[in-house]
Amino acid sequence: MTPQNAINAALASSQLVVDAYLADLTDEETLHRPGPGLNHIRWQLGHLIESEHRLLSQLFPDDMPELPAGFAERYTRQTAAVDAPQKFDSLASLREQKQAQRDGTLAALRSCADEQLDALTGIDYAPTIADLFVMQGTHWLMHAGQWAIIRRQLGRPPLF
Repeated sequence: MTPQNAINAALASSQLVVDAYLADLTDEETLHRPGPGLNHIRWQLGHLIESEHRLLSQLFPDDMPELPAGFAERYTRQTAAVDAPQKFDSLASLREQKQAQRDGTLAALRSCADEQLDALTGIDYAPTIADLFVMQGTHWLMHAGQWAIIRRQLGRPPLF
């Protein structure tokens, strides 16, 4: 197995969990907060999409599709406290953006030779290009763990 194949497998397994947790949720349910001061799924999705776009665009600008106008501004630390649904993209739109950005991430991964994966990024929490790719899967999976709690609060059975 090549390093790219291993990274791709890690990204795919995290997306399996993410997609399963989102599959049966409604737009309204994605605004449920699991507790005071905690973020709802809709904001978290935008944050994850914006983060993946921003980080990968630094090193692979030609592979990452542009985000819609105003997208990054809708998903900042300041907007995390907002509950008004009209201030955020719909769940369907967010899922489309998620896939578009992930397609860009996978294109960037395919463009890397093995030795490029060891190149330094200048990002302290993802020091190499390989770390940056792997971090995308773990970041999404970390947030999906929060969604498991929200799903249980909404009466959904455990999936995994």
